Amino acid sequence: MALLNGELSKELLDSQAHIWNHIFSFIKSMSLKCAIQLQIPDIIARHGSPMRLSELVEALPIKRERTHCVYRLMRILVYSGFFVKQSVSTTHGCNNEEGGEGYMLAPASRFLLKEEPLTIRPFLLAMLDPMLMDPWQHLSTWFQNDDVNPFHTTNGRMFWDLAGQDPKFNQFFNEGMASDAKLITSIVLEHYQGVFEGLDSIVDVGGGIGTLAEAIAKAFPNIMCINFDLPHVVDGLVGSKNLSYVGGDMFEAIPKAHAVLLKWILHDWSDEECIKILKQCKEAIPSKENGGKLIIIDMVVKAQKGEDELLETQLFFDMLMMNLMTGRERSEKEWAGLFRDAGFRDYKISPVLGLRSLIEVYP
Repeated sequence: MALLNGELSKELLDSQAHIWNHIFSFIKSMSLKCAIQLQIPDIIARHGSPMRLSELVEALPIKRERTHCVYRLMRILVYSGFFVKQSVSTTHGCNNEEGGEGYMLAPASRFLLKEEPLTIRPFLLAMLDPMLMDPWQHLSTWFQNDDVNPFHTTNGRMFWDLAGQDPKFNQFFNEGMASDAKLITSIVLEHYQGVFEGLDSIVDVGGGIGTLAEAIAKAFPNIMCINFDLPHVVDGLVGSKNLSYVGGDMFEAIPKAHAVLLKWILHDWSDEECIKILKQCKEAIPSKENGGKLIIIDMVVKAQKGEDELLETQLFFDMLMMNLMTGRERSEKEWAGLFRDAGFRDYKISPVLGLRSLIEVYP
């Protein structure tokens, strides 16, 4: 009986610890946001060698009475894999607290640097902004009311309506999306240029401020590129010889082109809305025989053994879409159903973009 009670006690305590871990998991993202706002990755990168705690404290723009807390912030960030500790060679003594160690960037932290061309810093700050975090406080309320999503419950209007009316909100969201587009664009254009072969024109639907369309235009001078988004998004943007900016509504009409590109667009929308968008895409391109196709960059949810973190992140995004938009992350079966219902005949999925896939769809 004593053994049974001991096993039961361990199970209860393990269950408590599991729940506590999930209760406080937000601390990892909030600690990372704090580090970004304090410029810690940039300060350590500029130091050029393992940076002692005392040196980091001296370089930070913080109140003196907060200096003893920096070690605690860095400890959770090291544990989370954003920084590493390395031995510091020295010819003089060092205090025991530092133990002759200094902080260096972990590989992932390269993408947190302000001046890094492929930085995802704006995306991080956008996703963790109170405007996008507050709706989570109303998730349970939304389950019991008639609002479209928790964002609407919180703000009294839809995401895209607020973006069209609030310049600051519109700017930080578009900057976040642009930072993601830079990373994906660099990978696609370096390793998967074949997806654009044979095209003479392409329209990037929902292309934001034009990061992806501009890169395609530079990489393929013979392809006429159109960046298509809502009028308030593209207002004032200047094109080039083979790049133009067009404002409009993708639910009403999409500019004609050899191919249509949808990067991270369809996951924002419900199945019914996606089918409407896909039908407009089909109207905008020629037949498969004449080279027409739809290029989609989006998630395909698929549980792979040994890839628990990837699947978990996809599920996080699925909940994010439920919270902010009307959309969802989809499995291959769900994608195939959308393509079929929109009148497309064939598709090919290439799982080559980490969490996301490159999907080619043919009319």
